Amino acid sequence: MADPSPLPVFSGVVPSLAQVGDLGPPRSEIGVGCLMPWAGKLYVLNYNSHKEHTGRGVSLRRIDADFRMEIVPETIGVDGTYTNRFVHTPSNQIIIGPHVIDEHHKIRTVPELRPLRVCGTTWHLSDPDRLVYVLCMEGELFELDVRTLECRQVADLQNEMDTRGEGQVHFKDCYCGFGRLVICSNEYHEPDWKGEQARGRLAEFDGRQWTILERRPFTCISGRGKFGGTIFATGWDRASALMNVFTAADKTWRTYRLPKASHCFDHKWQTEWPRIRETEHERFIMDHHGMFYELSPWAYGNRIWGVRPISTHLWVLGDFCTWRGMFVMGADNASPSQGASPTTAEPQSGLWLGKTDDLWRFGKPSGWGGPWWETPIKANVPSDPYLMTGFEHKCLHLAVQDADAPVTFSIEVDFQGHGAYHGYQSVTVAPNGYEAFVFPTGFSAHWLRIRANRDCVATAQLFYT
Repeated sequence: MADPSPLPVFSGVVPSLAQVGDLGPPRSEIGVGCLMPWAGKLYVLNYNSHKEHTGRGVSLRRIDADFRMEIVPETIGVDGTYTNRFVHTPSNQIIIGPHVIDEHHKIRTVPELRPLRVCGTTWHLSDPDRLVYVLCMEGELFELDVRTLECRQVADLQNEMDTRGEGQVHFKDCYCGFGRLVICSNEYHEPDWKGEQARGRLAEFDGRQWTILERRPFTCISGRGKFGGTIFATGWDRASALMNVFTAADKTWRTYRLPKASHCFDHKWQTEWPRIRETEHERFIMDHHGMFYELSPWAYGNRIWGVRPISTHLWVLGDFCTWRGMFVMGADNASPSQGASPTTAEPQSGLWLGKTDDLWRFGKPSGWGGPWWETPIKANVPSDPYLMTGFEHKCLHLAVQDADAPVTFSIEVDFQGHGAYHGYQSVTVAPNGYEAFVFPTGFSAHWLRIRANRDCVATAQLFYT
Protein backbone atom coordinates (compact mmCIF):
# COMPACT_ATOMS: atom_id res chain seq x y z
CA MET A 1 0.00 0.00 0.00
CA ALA A 2 1.35 3.39 -0.97
CA ASP A 3 -0.24 5.14 2.02
CA PRO A 4 -0.92 2.56 4.71
CA SER A 5 -3.52 3.39 7.32
CA PRO A 6 -2.39 3.44 10.94
CA LEU A 7 -2.81 0.16 12.75
CA PRO A 8 -5.92 0.09 14.93
CA VAL A 9 -5.58 0.06 18.70
CA PHE A 10 -8.80 -0.97 20.42
CA SER A 11 -10.30 -0.35 23.80
CA GLY A 12 -14.02 -0.22 23.26
CA VAL A 13 -16.87 -1.23 21.01
CA VAL A 14 -16.01 -1.70 17.33
CA PRO A 15 -19.14 -0.72 15.34
CA SER A 16 -18.02 -2.42 12.15
CA LEU A 17 -18.03 -5.76 13.99
CA ALA A 18 -21.57 -5.38 15.32
CA GLN A 19 -23.89 -8.36 15.02
CA VAL A 20 -27.06 -7.19 13.27
CA GLY A 21 -30.09 -9.35 12.54
CA ASP A 22 -32.90 -8.94 10.03
CA LEU A 23 -35.54 -6.38 10.83
CA GLY A 24 -38.24 -9.00 10.58
CA PRO A 25 -40.99 -9.86 11.13
CA PRO A 26 -40.64 -11.55 13.48
CA ARG A 27 -38.30 -9.25 15.35
CA SER A 28 -36.20 -11.15 17.82
CA GLU A 29 -32.78 -10.47 19.27
CA ILE A 30 -29.25 -11.18 18.08
CA GLY A 31 -27.10 -11.81 21.12
CA VAL A 32 -23.55 -13.07 20.99
CA GLY A 33 -23.87 -16.64 22.20
CA CYS A 34 -20.21 -17.58 22.14
CA LEU A 35 -16.76 -16.52 21.01
CA MET A 36 -14.04 -18.93 19.97
CA PRO A 37 -10.55 -18.15 18.64
CA TRP A 38 -9.60 -20.93 16.26
CA ALA A 39 -6.84 -21.42 13.69
CA GLY A 40 -6.09 -17.72 13.31
CA LYS A 41 -9.70 -16.55 13.21
CA LEU A 42 -12.23 -15.41 15.79
CA TYR A 43 -15.56 -17.20 15.46
CA VAL A 44 -18.64 -15.31 16.65
CA LEU A 45 -21.85 -17.31 17.00
CA ASN A 46 -24.92 -15.18 17.57
CA TYR A 47 -28.44 -16.29 18.48
CA ASN A 48 -32.10 -15.38 18.31
CA SER A 49 -34.56 -15.69 21.17
CA HIS A 50 -35.71 -19.26 20.78
CA LYS A 51 -35.74 -22.07 18.25
CA GLU A 52 -35.93 -21.73 14.49
CA HIS A 53 -38.05 -19.05 12.83
CA THR A 54 -38.22 -16.67 15.81
CA GLY A 55 -35.89 -14.17 14.15
CA ARG A 56 -33.77 -14.00 11.04
CA GLY A 57 -30.27 -12.95 10.14
CA VAL A 58 -28.34 -14.92 12.75
CA SER A 59 -25.38 -17.02 11.66
CA LEU A 60 -21.84 -18.01 12.48
CA ARG A 61 -19.44 -15.18 11.63
CA ARG A 62 -15.69 -15.17 11.30
CA ILE A 63 -13.22 -12.33 11.92
CA ASP A 64 -9.69 -12.38 10.53
CA ALA A 65 -6.50 -10.76 11.80
CA ASP A 66 -7.25 -7.60 9.78
CA PHE A 67 -10.65 -7.30 11.51
CA ARG A 68 -12.61 -8.21 8.41
CA MET A 69 -15.81 -10.03 9.34
CA GLU A 70 -17.58 -12.48 7.07
CA ILE A 71 -20.72 -14.55 7.39
CA VAL A 72 -19.77 -18.22 7.24
CA PRO A 73 -21.79 -19.36 4.22
CA GLU A 74 -22.33 -22.92 5.46
CA THR A 75 -24.31 -21.55 8.43
CA ILE A 76 -26.70 -19.19 6.66
CA GLY A 77 -30.25 -20.14 7.57
CA VAL A 78 -29.22 -22.16 10.61
CA ASP A 79 -31.29 -20.03 12.98
CA GLY A 80 -31.42 -20.83 16.66
CA THR A 81 -30.09 -20.24 20.13
CA TYR A 82 -26.55 -21.63 20.35
CA THR A 83 -24.17 -20.79 23.18
CA ASN A 84 -21.78 -23.75 23.40
CA ARG A 85 -18.10 -23.75 22.50
CA PHE A 86 -15.62 -26.51 23.15
CA VAL A 87 -12.16 -27.51 21.93
CA HIS A 88 -11.92 -31.26 21.35
CA THR A 89 -8.16 -31.64 21.47
CA PRO A 90 -7.85 -35.34 20.44
CA SER A 91 -9.50 -34.65 17.06
CA ASN A 92 -8.21 -31.07 16.76
CA GLN A 93 -11.70 -29.67 16.20
CA ILE A 94 -14.01 -27.18 17.87
CA ILE A 95 -17.69 -27.72 18.51
CA ILE A 96 -19.59 -24.44 18.36
CA GLY A 97 -23.38 -24.51 18.16
CA PRO A 98 -24.36 -27.48 15.97
CA HIS A 99 -21.15 -27.12 13.97
CA VAL A 100 -17.89 -29.09 14.10
CA ILE A 101 -14.90 -27.21 12.62
CA ASP A 102 -11.45 -28.62 11.89
CA GLU A 103 -8.09 -26.84 11.75
CA HIS A 104 -8.62 -26.02 8.05
CA HIS A 105 -11.93 -24.28 8.83
CA LYS A 106 -13.93 -27.07 7.22
CA ILE A 107 -17.40 -26.98 8.77
CA ARG A 108 -19.77 -29.89 9.31
CA THR A 109 -23.22 -29.41 10.86
CA VAL A 110 -24.94 -32.02 13.04
CA PRO A 111 -28.54 -32.38 11.75
CA GLU A 112 -29.95 -33.57 15.08
CA LEU A 113 -28.64 -30.48 16.88
CA ARG A 114 -29.54 -27.86 14.28
CA PRO A 115 -33.16 -27.24 15.44
CA LEU A 116 -32.31 -27.31 19.16
CA ARG A 117 -31.05 -24.68 21.59
CA VAL A 118 -27.56 -26.04 22.18
CA CYS A 119 -26.08 -24.59 25.38
CA GLY A 120 -23.19 -26.80 26.49
CA THR A 121 -20.54 -29.24 25.26
CA THR A 122 -18.06 -31.12 27.40
CA TRP A 123 -15.88 -34.24 27.66
CA HIS A 124 -17.40 -37.69 27.82
CA LEU A 125 -17.10 -39.75 31.00
CA SER A 126 -15.91 -42.98 29.40
CA ASP A 127 -14.73 -42.22 25.84
CA PRO A 128 -13.37 -38.64 25.71
CA ASP A 129 -11.18 -39.29 22.65
CA ARG A 130 -14.20 -39.97 20.47
CA LEU A 131 -17.33 -38.69 22.22
CA VAL A 132 -18.56 -35.47 23.80
CA TYR A 133 -21.72 -34.64 25.70
CA VAL A 134 -23.97 -31.96 24.22
CA LEU A 135 -26.63 -30.30 26.38
CA CYS A 136 -29.62 -28.39 25.01
CA MET A 137 -31.78 -25.85 26.81
CA GLU A 138 -34.90 -27.99 26.96
CA GLY A 139 -32.94 -30.73 28.73
CA GLU A 140 -31.97 -32.92 25.79
CA LEU A 141 -28.60 -34.56 26.50
CA PHE A 142 -26.70 -36.16 23.59
CA GLU A 143 -23.56 -38.15 22.95
CA LEU A 144 -21.84 -36.89 19.81
CA ASP A 145 -19.12 -38.78 17.94
CA VAL A 146 -16.87 -35.94 16.78
CA ARG A 147 -15.46 -38.01 13.92
CA THR A 148 -18.58 -39.56 12.35
CA LEU A 149 -21.08 -36.96 13.73
CA GLU A 150 -23.31 -39.78 14.93
CA CYS A 151 -25.54 -38.12 17.53
CA ARG A 152 -27.61 -40.06 20.06
CA GLN A 153 -29.86 -38.69 22.78
CA VAL A 154 -28.96 -40.34 26.10
CA ALA A 155 -31.22 -38.50 28.56
CA ASP A 156 -34.18 -36.17 28.92
CA LEU A 157 -33.16 -34.07 31.90
CA GLN A 158 -36.69 -32.73 32.30
CA ASN A 159 -37.49 -36.18 33.67
CA GLU A 160 -34.24 -36.70 35.57
CA MET A 161 -34.43 -33.28 37.25
CA ASP A 162 -38.22 -33.30 37.90
CA THR A 163 -38.74 -30.02 36.06
CA ARG A 164 -41.88 -28.76 34.39
CA GLY A 165 -41.17 -29.35 30.72
CA GLU A 166 -40.23 -27.42 27.61
CA GLY A 167 -40.60 -23.67 27.86
CA GLN A 168 -40.64 -23.81 31.66
CA VAL A 169 -36.95 -24.21 32.35
CA HIS A 170 -33.58 -23.12 30.96
CA PHE A 171 -30.78 -25.67 31.08
CA LYS A 172 -27.66 -23.56 30.83
CA ASP A 173 -24.32 -25.34 31.01
CA CYS A 174 -22.42 -28.59 31.55
CA TYR A 175 -18.93 -29.62 32.56
CA CYS A 176 -17.29 -33.03 32.97
CA GLY A 177 -14.41 -33.73 35.32
CA PHE A 178 -13.26 -35.99 38.15
CA GLY A 179 -15.69 -38.76 37.21
CA ARG A 180 -18.80 -36.60 37.15
CA LEU A 181 -20.87 -34.80 34.56
CA VAL A 182 -22.28 -31.60 36.10
CA ILE A 183 -25.27 -29.74 34.60
CA CYS A 184 -27.35 -26.76 35.66
CA SER A 185 -30.57 -24.86 34.95
CA ASN A 186 -31.65 -21.38 36.01
CA GLU A 187 -35.43 -21.36 36.43
CA TYR A 188 -36.36 -18.35 38.58
CA HIS A 189 -39.63 -16.42 38.78
CA GLU A 190 -41.43 -14.62 41.60
CA PRO A 191 -42.68 -17.93 43.13
CA ASP A 192 -39.02 -18.96 43.44
CA TRP A 193 -38.20 -15.63 45.07
CA LYS A 194 -41.13 -16.09 47.48
CA GLY A 195 -39.98 -19.58 48.38
CA GLU A 196 -43.14 -21.19 46.98
CA GLN A 197 -41.13 -23.30 44.53
CA ALA A 198 -37.52 -24.17 43.79
CA ARG A 199 -37.14 -24.97 40.10
CA GLY A 200 -33.46 -24.26 39.37
CA ARG A 201 -31.01 -27.14 39.45
CA LEU A 202 -27.37 -28.04 39.93
CA ALA A 203 -26.85 -31.78 39.48
CA GLU A 204 -24.20 -34.37 38.71
CA PHE A 205 -24.09 -37.76 36.99
CA ASP A 206 -21.53 -40.44 37.83
CA GLY A 207 -22.31 -42.67 34.85
CA ARG A 208 -24.99 -44.58 36.73
CA GLN A 209 -27.33 -42.14 38.45
CA TRP A 210 -28.15 -38.45 38.76
CA THR A 211 -27.83 -36.56 42.05
CA ILE A 212 -29.48 -33.18 42.50
CA LEU A 213 -27.01 -30.99 44.40
CA GLU A 214 -29.02 -27.76 44.55
CA ARG A 215 -32.60 -26.67 43.88
CA ARG A 216 -31.60 -23.11 43.09
CA PRO A 217 -30.83 -21.38 39.76
CA PHE A 218 -27.32 -21.86 38.36
CA THR A 219 -25.94 -20.46 35.12
CA CYS A 220 -22.33 -21.49 34.56
CA ILE A 221 -20.09 -24.47 35.30
CA SER A 222 -16.39 -24.37 34.56
CA GLY A 223 -12.97 -25.59 35.57
CA ARG A 224 -9.54 -26.44 34.30
CA GLY A 225 -9.59 -30.18 34.75
CA LYS A 226 -6.81 -31.83 36.72
CA PHE A 227 -4.68 -28.70 36.36
CA GLY A 228 -6.64 -26.93 39.10
CA GLY A 229 -8.50 -29.76 40.78
CA THR A 230 -11.68 -27.70 41.02
CA ILE A 231 -15.10 -27.24 39.44
CA PHE A 232 -16.91 -23.90 39.77
CA ALA A 233 -20.67 -23.40 39.47
CA THR A 234 -22.29 -19.97 39.75
CA GLY A 235 -25.90 -19.20 40.62
CA TRP A 236 -28.01 -17.20 43.02
CA ASP A 237 -30.95 -17.11 45.39
CA ARG A 238 -32.80 -14.16 46.87
CA ALA A 239 -30.14 -13.68 49.57
CA SER A 240 -27.03 -13.37 47.36
CA ALA A 241 -25.06 -14.61 44.42
CA LEU A 242 -23.67 -18.12 44.84
CA MET A 243 -20.41 -19.82 43.91
CA ASN A 244 -20.34 -23.56 44.56
CA VAL A 245 -16.91 -25.18 44.35
CA PHE A 246 -16.00 -28.85 44.02
CA THR A 247 -12.51 -29.79 45.18
CA ALA A 248 -11.17 -33.06 43.81
CA ALA A 249 -8.81 -33.64 46.74
CA ASP A 250 -11.67 -34.34 49.15
CA LYS A 251 -14.51 -34.87 46.59
CA THR A 252 -16.61 -32.20 48.31
CA TRP A 253 -18.85 -29.35 47.14
CA ARG A 254 -18.78 -26.13 49.20
CA THR A 255 -21.01 -23.07 48.95
CA TYR A 256 -19.63 -19.53 48.97
CA ARG A 257 -21.73 -16.38 48.75
CA LEU A 258 -20.97 -13.18 46.84
CA PRO A 259 -22.66 -9.77 46.52
CA LYS A 260 -25.12 -9.02 43.76
CA ALA A 261 -23.95 -6.00 41.81
CA SER A 262 -27.47 -5.66 40.36
CA HIS A 263 -30.90 -7.16 40.85
CA CYS A 264 -31.44 -6.87 37.08
CA PHE A 265 -30.07 -10.40 36.84
CA ASP A 266 -32.66 -11.94 39.19
CA HIS A 267 -34.62 -13.82 36.53
CA LYS A 268 -33.85 -16.77 34.28
CA TRP A 269 -34.14 -14.62 31.14
CA GLN A 270 -31.81 -11.99 32.58
CA THR A 271 -28.87 -14.34 33.11
CA GLU A 272 -27.79 -15.02 29.53
CA TRP A 273 -24.94 -15.93 29.66
CA PRO A 274 -22.56 -15.13 32.54
CA ARG A 275 -19.36 -17.12 32.16
CA ILE A 276 -16.16 -18.25 33.83
CA ARG A 277 -13.37 -18.40 31.29
CA GLU A 278 -9.60 -18.41 31.18
CA THR A 279 -8.20 -15.10 30.04
CA GLU A 280 -4.55 -14.20 30.24
CA HIS A 281 -2.39 -17.19 31.18
CA GLU A 282 -3.99 -19.83 33.42
CA ARG A 283 -6.24 -17.28 35.12
CA PHE A 284 -10.01 -17.04 35.18
CA ILE A 285 -12.25 -14.05 34.79
CA MET A 286 -15.69 -14.67 36.31
CA ASP A 287 -18.71 -12.63 35.21
CA HIS A 288 -21.37 -13.08 37.86
CA HIS A 289 -24.53 -11.09 38.61
CA GLY A 290 -23.20 -7.84 37.18
CA MET A 291 -19.67 -8.04 38.56
CA PHE A 292 -16.34 -9.17 37.15
CA TYR A 293 -14.03 -11.14 39.45
CA GLU A 294 -10.54 -12.56 39.13
CA LEU A 295 -10.44 -16.20 40.11
CA SER A 296 -7.71 -18.80 40.51
CA PRO A 297 -8.38 -22.40 39.47
CA TRP A 298 -6.43 -23.62 42.50
CA ALA A 299 -7.81 -24.57 45.91
CA TYR A 300 -5.33 -24.74 48.78
CA GLY A 301 -6.40 -26.76 51.78
CA ASN A 302 -9.58 -27.47 49.77
CA ARG A 303 -10.57 -23.82 50.15
CA ILE A 304 -11.00 -21.08 47.57
CA TRP A 305 -9.73 -17.75 48.75
CA GLY A 306 -8.25 -15.89 45.77
CA VAL A 307 -11.55 -14.32 44.66
CA ARG A 308 -11.41 -10.57 44.14
CA PRO A 309 -13.97 -8.21 42.61
CA ILE A 310 -12.77 -6.19 39.61
CA SER A 311 -15.68 -3.99 38.56
CA THR A 312 -19.42 -3.76 38.11
CA HIS A 313 -21.40 -3.57 34.87
CA LEU A 314 -24.94 -3.84 33.51
CA TRP A 315 -24.12 -5.69 30.29
CA VAL A 316 -25.71 -8.94 29.23
CA LEU A 317 -22.49 -10.65 28.14
CA GLY A 318 -22.94 -13.82 26.18
CA ASP A 319 -19.26 -14.62 26.21
CA PHE A 320 -15.74 -13.24 26.43
CA CYS A 321 -12.33 -14.56 25.43
CA THR A 322 -8.72 -13.66 24.73
CA TRP A 323 -7.80 -13.24 21.06
CA ARG A 324 -4.55 -11.88 19.61
CA GLY A 325 -3.61 -10.39 22.96
CA MET A 326 -6.97 -8.64 23.36
CA PHE A 327 -9.86 -9.21 25.72
CA VAL A 328 -13.03 -9.59 23.61
CA MET A 329 -16.59 -9.37 24.94
CA GLY A 330 -19.80 -10.13 23.07
CA ALA A 331 -23.03 -8.57 24.29
CA ASP A 332 -26.77 -8.91 23.84
CA ASN A 333 -27.70 -5.25 23.47
CA ALA A 334 -31.15 -4.88 21.96
CA SER A 335 -34.12 -7.24 21.79
CA PRO A 336 -37.33 -6.08 20.09
CA SER A 337 -38.90 -9.23 21.62
CA GLN A 338 -41.42 -9.55 18.80
CA GLY A 339 -42.94 -6.17 19.63
CA ALA A 340 -42.85 -6.38 23.44
CA SER A 341 -40.35 -3.51 23.48
CA PRO A 342 -41.99 -0.76 21.38
CA THR A 343 -38.90 1.47 21.39
CA THR A 344 -36.38 -1.20 20.40
CA ALA A 345 -36.40 -1.17 16.62
CA GLU A 346 -33.52 -3.31 15.43
CA PRO A 347 -31.89 -6.48 16.76
CA GLN A 348 -28.19 -5.72 17.15
CA SER A 349 -25.31 -6.34 19.52
CA GLY A 350 -21.75 -5.12 19.76
CA LEU A 351 -18.30 -6.56 20.27
CA TRP A 352 -15.94 -4.87 22.74
CA LEU A 353 -12.20 -5.27 22.22
CA GLY A 354 -9.56 -4.10 24.65
CA LYS A 355 -7.19 -5.39 27.29
CA THR A 356 -7.99 -7.38 30.40
CA ASP A 357 -6.61 -4.58 32.55
CA ASP A 358 -9.29 -2.25 31.12
CA LEU A 359 -11.88 -4.06 33.25
CA TRP A 360 -10.48 -2.31 36.36
CA ARG A 361 -11.53 1.02 34.82
CA PHE A 362 -15.21 0.09 34.75
CA GLY A 363 -17.67 0.64 37.61
CA LYS A 364 -16.16 0.45 41.09
CA PRO A 365 -17.05 -2.81 42.90
CA SER A 366 -20.23 -2.45 44.93
CA GLY A 367 -23.22 -4.62 45.69
CA TRP A 368 -25.43 -6.15 48.30
CA GLY A 369 -26.42 -9.54 49.63
CA GLY A 370 -25.70 -11.79 52.54
CA PRO A 371 -25.97 -15.26 53.99
CA TRP A 372 -29.62 -15.03 55.09
CA TRP A 373 -32.91 -13.60 53.87
CA GLU A 374 -35.76 -14.49 56.24
CA THR A 375 -33.98 -17.80 56.70
CA PRO A 376 -34.74 -20.34 59.45
CA ILE A 377 -31.45 -20.89 61.27
CA LYS A 378 -30.26 -23.10 64.08
CA ALA A 379 -28.39 -21.90 67.15
CA ASN A 380 -24.59 -21.78 66.79
CA VAL A 381 -24.60 -23.09 63.20
CA PRO A 382 -22.44 -20.77 61.10
CA SER A 383 -23.68 -19.30 57.86
CA ASP A 384 -22.12 -19.87 54.46
CA PRO A 385 -18.95 -17.81 53.89
CA TYR A 386 -19.69 -14.41 52.35
CA LEU A 387 -17.10 -12.47 50.33
CA MET A 388 -15.69 -9.43 52.13
CA THR A 389 -12.54 -8.39 50.28
CA GLY A 390 -12.25 -5.65 47.67
CA PHE A 391 -14.98 -3.26 48.85
CA GLU A 392 -14.46 0.05 50.62
CA HIS A 393 -17.56 0.68 52.78
CA LYS A 394 -19.52 -2.09 54.47
CA CYS A 395 -22.75 -2.08 56.45
CA LEU A 396 -24.46 -5.14 57.94
CA HIS A 397 -28.25 -5.18 58.46
CA LEU A 398 -29.67 -7.74 60.90
CA ALA A 399 -33.34 -8.54 61.49
CA VAL A 400 -35.04 -11.21 63.59
CA GLN A 401 -38.38 -12.93 63.30
CA ASP A 402 -39.95 -15.77 65.31
CA ALA A 403 -37.83 -15.31 68.43
CA ASP A 404 -39.20 -14.94 71.97
CA ALA A 405 -35.95 -13.50 73.37
CA PRO A 406 -33.09 -11.29 72.12
CA VAL A 407 -30.74 -12.95 69.62
CA THR A 408 -26.99 -12.32 69.71
CA PHE A 409 -25.24 -12.60 66.37
CA SER A 410 -21.50 -13.29 66.29
CA ILE A 411 -19.63 -11.86 63.29
CA GLU A 412 -16.60 -13.96 62.38
CA VAL A 413 -13.95 -13.20 59.77
CA ASP A 414 -11.48 -15.34 57.86
CA PHE A 415 -8.69 -12.94 56.95
CA GLN A 416 -6.32 -15.65 55.72
CA GLY A 417 -8.86 -17.28 53.43
CA HIS A 418 -8.33 -20.92 54.36
CA GLY A 419 -11.34 -21.49 56.60
CA ALA A 420 -9.93 -20.28 59.93
CA TYR A 421 -12.52 -17.89 61.42
CA HIS A 422 -11.98 -15.44 64.26
CA GLY A 423 -14.59 -13.63 66.34
CA TYR A 424 -14.81 -9.96 65.43
CA GLN A 425 -18.00 -8.41 66.82
CA SER A 426 -21.30 -9.36 68.47
CA VAL A 427 -24.61 -7.63 67.78
CA THR A 428 -27.74 -8.28 69.85
CA VAL A 429 -31.15 -7.86 68.21
CA ALA A 430 -34.44 -7.70 70.12
CA PRO A 431 -37.24 -10.15 69.31
CA ASN A 432 -38.75 -9.10 65.97
CA GLY A 433 -36.18 -6.31 65.99
CA TYR A 434 -33.52 -4.80 63.73
CA GLU A 435 -29.97 -3.54 64.17
CA ALA A 436 -27.29 -2.23 61.83
CA PHE A 437 -23.55 -2.49 62.19
CA VAL A 438 -21.13 -0.34 60.19
CA PHE A 439 -17.62 -1.70 59.67
CA PRO A 440 -14.70 0.74 59.80
CA THR A 441 -13.89 2.18 56.39
CA GLY A 442 -11.53 -0.12 54.56
CA PHE A 443 -11.93 -3.01 57.01
CA SER A 444 -11.62 -6.23 55.03
CA ALA A 445 -11.10 -9.96 55.20
CA HIS A 446 -11.47 -12.70 52.62
CA TRP A 447 -14.67 -14.15 54.06
CA LEU A 448 -17.24 -13.31 56.71
CA ARG A 449 -19.73 -15.60 58.39
CA ILE A 450 -22.37 -15.14 61.08
CA ARG A 451 -23.87 -17.36 63.75
CA ALA A 452 -26.77 -16.81 66.17
CA ASN A 453 -27.02 -17.96 69.77
CA ARG A 454 -30.58 -19.28 69.42
CA ASP A 455 -32.98 -20.67 66.85
CA CYS A 456 -34.83 -17.99 64.89
CA VAL A 457 -35.72 -16.70 61.46
CA ALA A 458 -33.07 -14.15 60.54
CA THR A 459 -32.00 -11.77 57.80
CA ALA A 460 -28.35 -10.76 57.42
CA GLN A 461 -27.63 -8.52 54.44
CA LEU A 462 -24.46 -6.56 53.74
CA PHE A 463 -24.34 -3.42 51.61
CA TYR A 464 -20.97 -2.72 50.03
CA THR A 465 -20.42 0.74 48.56
